[in-house]
Amino acid sequence: MTQKNFSSNNETLEDTFTHSTQSLNSFARRLLHWFETNGRHDLPWQQHQTDTPNPYIVWLSEVMLQQTQVKTVLPYFARFMDSFPTVQDLAAAEWDTIAEHWAGMGYYARARNLHKGAKQSVDVINETGDYPQTLAGWEAISGVGPSTAGAIMAMGLHKYGVICDGNVKRVLTRWAAIDGDITKSATTKQLWALAERLTPIENSGLFAQAMMDMGATLCVRRSPNCSLCPLKDDCIAHAEGRETDYPVKAKKQPKPSKFSNALIIENTQGEILWLQRPDNGIWGGLWSLPLEFVEKVTANKVAKTLEEQSKKLQVSSNEIVYEAEFTTAEQIINEWLTENTLVAESVSNTLLDDAPIKHSLTHFHWYLQPQKLVIDDARIAELNQKLSAAEIAFKWHSKQKARDSLGLPRAMMKIIEV
Repeated sequence: MTQKNFSSNNETLEDTFTHSTQSLNSFARRLLHWFETNGRHDLPWQQHQTDTPNPYIVWLSEVMLQQTQVKTVLPYFARFMDSFPTVQDLAAAEWDTIAEHWAGMGYYARARNLHKGAKQSVDVINETGDYPQTLAGWEAISGVGPSTAGAIMAMGLHKYGVICDGNVKRVLTRWAAIDGDITKSATTKQLWALAERLTPIENSGLFAQAMMDMGATLCVRRSPNCSLCPLKDDCIAHAEGRETDYPVKAKKQPKPSKFSNALIIENTQGEILWLQRPDNGIWGGLWSLPLEFVEKVTANKVAKTLEEQSKKLQVSSNEIVYEAEFTTAEQIINEWLTENTLVAESVSNTLLDDAPIKHSLTHFHWYLQPQKLVIDDARIAELNQKLSAAEIAFKWHSKQKARDSLGLPRAMMKIIEV
């Protein structure tokens, strides 16, 4: 029984890799022996010591652990379980409540997919009486890929399942000296084939947890602790002293930078305007200050002062850029400010690389310059009317109330702390 058949019909793994059949066959035994004494056994989502495993707990933890370290996930996981102890609770929750629970952990599409997937799972449970019981069933759930599905099968249902996440790929590329770029499909197939070959039919959930622990505690990205590794005797990278050469990954291009003014529009009661971001795109469904994209023009190298350099920055009037960078709500606000000749004042002096708020996302660095203006009640009413007419979701909250009751991206948390 296999999870995916990535192996060629014309060759075996024994032909593909340099390890002997004995090494391949003993891999799981050595790893599980190490895990019994040295692995982590107290993580709140672990199900390997449970007679009646809970796939919801494993699924929730796996989604949270994508791109996020265990120490960061722990308090978020606890809070989710307090508020949404069952998948039915999560499915029935309002998005704003889920967003507020997730805020600060980043990669918010995970939360969106989790909420959608919870509703899909409840539909399956209502129809069949239980969670999906097959790999294909789990992969049909929103946001669940092959490795997450394998983890749920292995650890959440105590069935056969294979994982091949980032930790596993690091262990396997070192042990087998797989020198292909791990972002390429050919290498992915090779890694999945090896993961399938090494995963035991019995105790695949225990093996999955052991592999994750190996990658998280010993076979770490930098300075792996090879002296304690149960696989060191036949690890090719270790034998060659090239542990940190693996996994091989093409060098990333330098991230581009974007620049925005973050408008702190305040009423006379000290409340600030917050907009709910569109479901798609950055921070989908979360709440943000209105943002105003700024086009950075190359500064004159002979400019001597920050004031001279700042003159090289201007709000973009390019229509293509404008449409791409501004939400509908932000376009309305920007036009309304222009019509009323209202100008926000910078909280700090310039919008350059030393701006007070730098927020790094997956594909770019974002420099956010807080700018503030206070407007009177009559203009507040006018702005509210414009936003309401366009069916824009907005709220006027103090910084503290926004922090406590809205799902705010970490960048917004940084700004209101300035």
